[in-house]
Amino acid sequence: MSAMLETPELPAVFDGVKLAAVAAVLYVIVRCLNLKSPTAPPELFYQDSALSRFLLKSCPLLTKEYIPPLIWGKSGHIQTALYGKMGRVRSPHPYGLRKYLTMPDGATATFDLFEPQSEHCTGEDVTMVICPGIANHSEKQYIRTFVDYAQKNGYRCAVLNHLGALPNIELTSPRMFTYGCTWEFGAMVNYIKKTYPQTQLVVVGFSLGGNIVCKYLGESQANQERVLCCVSVCQGYSALRAQETFMQWDQCRRFYNFLMADNMKKIILSHR
Repeated sequence: MSAMLETPELPAVFDGVKLAAVAAVLYVIVRCLNLKSPTAPPELFYQDSALSRFLLKSCPLLTKEYIPPLIWGKSGHIQTALYGKMGRVRSPHPYGLRKYLTMPDGATATFDLFEPQSEHCTGEDVTMVICPGIANHSEKQYIRTFVDYAQKNGYRCAVLNHLGALPNIELTSPRMFTYGCTWEFGAMVNYIKKTYPQTQLVVVGFSLGGNIVCKYLGESQANQERVLCCVSVCQGYSALRAQETFMQWDQCRRFYNFLMADNMKKIILSHR
């Protein structure tokens, strides 16, 4: 009996529990950070043309293997969180003029116009017409950063403010932005074409904005006049498939669904 008391088995069991806990934590870290995800060059889909060949020649990164920063570089969650934190501290504040356009139904569309800070490398007048992501506008950090960089490289920028997204601009008609309405973006582009008849256009859309700009260019051949190219960044191609994906808990997708839905609710309720 005394021998059994002298050699208890509890410490060994306790050490096993700690080891299992450490292993579980490491598994979660590896899974959340996507550390086992292999690196690879991007898969490109394009039509062979002079523009495609020019882009491939001018942008060698498009065909190279992307090697992200260590530890956090493979996790979209951490990249989003870090930019959300750092962007508020280091985000530039480009100066622009806000323009107001009255739509046929009485809605007031707004966009911000930023003049270039240097001459374009081609010597030509080039304007980027930019459509932000869902519920976004020209005052968002990622838009300000993009505009600041474009200005310094000789681009004029016109950034659409989605109808109802700006907190200090009241709605003047019983509607706000939707997922397929191109009216406000088209009005902004027409303003730029009339005001700067010599300018060429680069169309840029982020996320939902990518859907809107691609839809706009496809609605009419006239909408493509003076457009050099269109850049769609992180565009969702199927709303129905995306809806199914956002209802999944894998990779914390449903958490983002809650955040986006809450943001939309705040915008809608602010105009009630």
